[in-house]
Amino acid sequence: MILDFNKMPTLKWANFRGGEKDTVVRMYKDTDNRIMFMKLEPGASIGYHRHEDCSEIMYILQGVASAVYDGVEEELQAGMCGYCPKGHSHGMANKGEEDLVFFSVVSEHGAPGGAQEERSRVQNADENKKKKGDTL
Repeated sequence: MILDFNKMPTLKWANFRGGEKDTVVRMYKDTDNRIMFMKLEPGASIGYHRHEDCSEIMYILQGVASAVYDGVEEELQAGMCGYCPKGHSHGMANKGEEDLVFFSVVSEHGAPGGAQEERSRVQNADENKKKKGDTL
């Protein structure tokens, strides 16, 4: 499956997660993942937040990010990847003079309505049929 971010609508999220300025995003979303091409202009940020039911991977394409992971500040540059596992917190800011451009994947882990829940529902139904002697 090919995702062409050039053909996706551009969204602007103001003060995303309590951050500063706009987060510009092009996004593909299904029940398991949000796959995003994102941009923060100089001075923009994504607020510090916790990932309760999902994890996030951010691959920096251009610029320098000031990232905070579980309260510790780190610097991410082009070619580096930040990772926030389920149950952890992070935020990111563009403190540089050029746009911060990055690719982000947020994967759901058992969120209501997700594919994992659907697979579990189908598996349970199949097991119940086997117990009753039904054929699949």
